[in-house]
Amino acid sequence: MYRNVLRATVSDAVPQPEHGVTTVFIELQNAKLELLSPLGDNSPIKSFLTKNPNGGIHHICLEVDDIKEAMKHLKTINVRCLSDEPKIGAHGKPVVFLHPKDLAGVLVELEQA
Repeated sequence: MYRNVLRATVSDAVPQPEHGVTTVFIELQNAKLELLSPLGDNSPIKSFLTKNPNGGIHHICLEVDDIKEAMKHLKTINVRCLSDEPKIGAHGKPVVFLHPKDLAGVLVELEQA
């Protein structure tokens, strides 16, 4: 569908053992999608799929120019980061996840542009 209908660029499946997932990256002209499947018994998305056996949107990712500055700003408006420091994400860039309880139940990932 992504390749034929939307004319997107679709990557091969990429195992990400350090993140416990296998990813497929889909690039459209104005958006990027990341399809995830669990990799191993300790995958962080395994419980999500147990609760949502048909799948669904796990999280959204937003690019920011300065991830550490964004984290400082979010702290001032009482939005919690799930880690104190950014970690290297699946695209090889620093990322941090934000607490879904602070964002209307949506798990948000910030990624350094």
